[in-house]
Amino acid sequence: MTERRRRRQWWPGVLAALALLVTAAPGTPAVAREELRTPVTVPALTDWSPESGSYAYGRDTRLVAGTGAERRVAGTLAADLRAAGHGTVPVVGGGARAGDIVIDIEPGRSSLGPEGYELHAGRRLSVTGATETGAFYGTRTLLQLLAQGDRVPAGRTVDVPRYKERGVGVCACYVHVSLPWLENLVREMAYHKLNQLLLELKVKSAAHPEANTWGYYTEGEIRRLVALGEKYHVDIIPEINSPGHMDPWIENRPDLQLTDTDGAKQPSRLDITRPEAFAYYTSLMDEYARVFPGRDWHMGADEYMLGSDFAKYPQVLKYARERYGPKATPQDAFVDFVNRVHAYAASKGKRLRIWNDGLTGAGTVPVAAGTTVEHWLNVAVKPSELIAEGYPLMNAAYALYLVRGGFHTDTEALYDQSWDPRGFEGEKLASREGITGAKISLWPDNGRGETENEVAVALWPALRHIAQATWGDPHPDATYDGFTARGTAVGHAPGFRDLTRVPVADGTYIFRTSGRSFTAAVRRTADGYVTLRTQDGCLEVRGGKLTLNVPLQPGVEVTPQACDPAGTLQRWALEPAGGGGYRLVNAITRMTVSVPDDGRLAQYPPDQRTPAVWHLT
Repeated sequence: MTERRRRRQWWPGVLAALALLVTAAPGTPAVAREELRTPVTVPALTDWSPESGSYAYGRDTRLVAGTGAERRVAGTLAADLRAAGHGTVPVVGGGARAGDIVIDIEPGRSSLGPEGYELHAGRRLSVTGATETGAFYGTRTLLQLLAQGDRVPAGRTVDVPRYKERGVGVCACYVHVSLPWLENLVREMAYHKLNQLLLELKVKSAAHPEANTWGYYTEGEIRRLVALGEKYHVDIIPEINSPGHMDPWIENRPDLQLTDTDGAKQPSRLDITRPEAFAYYTSLMDEYARVFPGRDWHMGADEYMLGSDFAKYPQVLKYARERYGPKATPQDAFVDFVNRVHAYAASKGKRLRIWNDGLTGAGTVPVAAGTTVEHWLNVAVKPSELIAEGYPLMNAAYALYLVRGGFHTDTEALYDQSWDPRGFEGEKLASREGITGAKISLWPDNGRGETENEVAVALWPALRHIAQATWGDPHPDATYDGFTARGTAVGHAPGFRDLTRVPVADGTYIFRTSGRSFTAAVRRTADGYVTLRTQDGCLEVRGGKLTLNVPLQPGVEVTPQACDPAGTLQRWALEPAGGGGYRLVNAITRMTVSVPDDGRLAQYPPDQRTPAVWHLT
């Protein structure tokens, strides 16, 4: 049975489970009742106007588009239809006929705003936006409808988002997150009309090679990801956290580390009193600008004095008073650094974003106007005060966090409470005025606590919930089960890669590469990796310095250890390497196994040492 036929068979059951049948008079024919149902999407449609009949997608369907932006939208849609198993659909100009899909961009439709669209299904189906982005989002709705069958109930909707920023944040700042995983995320975000991905990560630096500790990304990898984001209308915003959490960048630069009264260097804290520190940070910004062309820059600015206080660093108060007078506080020096970064970003055509917890109200110097504040923590300065002072405010509440090996957002509870972006930590606002939107955030506090694939399982319900809560009605279904059925109905985005697929069957194999071989029993794990059990134990990365509980040093040895079903460092991905061979990639460190001249098995970033290619027999 084909996938499309299976979907058609279970589609009526999904609709019934969602209880989306519009009330009809007794005796209304079944076909007519079907036509009255609002089609199922995530986010849900809120103003569906049903009409008689349905739109039928078939092998004669064409995409009708003009030139320029309309053609780009149609081209992306054609590729996604093909990836979703709907065949090859030509993009043509001219008039439309029955069964066609028409892409229109009408700038005069100002009521649609920059991201809204109108979709009308009848003998043909049309998607109209005032902008390219709006038309693109209309095609996401169409793809979701076609994921449930080749017929779309006739009707019309005008679908406009409530919030302009709808996002996800990922800290790939210490523990590397694989590029295919991030690419899946971009596609899923676009499919659900999320438009902003914050990435705190390290791009391999040419200007500062001493900072190139793992896990970094190459410029080529970032360009590939940014290009995908541009194609799918997801703004990718980079973050280099400062002046706190700077250890990924300055652990080998003691001259830039803040020194306390005991003479101890603080690798996570940048010395904001030194001009060399500001020059170093802005040089990193310049390098990032080569691969991140977007208009936003996130500098973090959170937890600078985490676990300490300014009193241990009298040079900070001295700097503040020299710059702002005798009434200045150490907080003023912190805000001064933020404002200098703001001015530098503005000089490069970029807008600054920061976290809220550094705004303690203990200073005399205000943060520069126009800085977007992302609110995650309940501190003295409340969201309502920030809005009153004119700062754009985004809700990045701790309640929306997913932490590896730690706290996970309770999506069901938030849904049942009808949570929306007005619900900040410590304050619920009556109006959405001044709120840019909201996002969920993924953090690696215990880097070995969960694998990427395990994180994905928790992520998808949370992603669909934030998409719903930022686009439209936060509670479209009577129950959470009804809402999750929506996600089941629309499925994953076209082009989504199943990263849990293991390319070999369980069994015992001889692994051979140049200069080394070993025998291991391969067993698939529940999260889609494998364990490699040798006669001496299961292969594991162990040794060296731990960062967030993960051995991230290149060259750390891979050795047999007592097998531990919960041990994520014993889980491996077998990545096809061509010629029937495979690379071994650790599920947590994301480094590949190489064989140095001494014959050991050791982990290295793939751009530092050529990965071993293993042939299994």
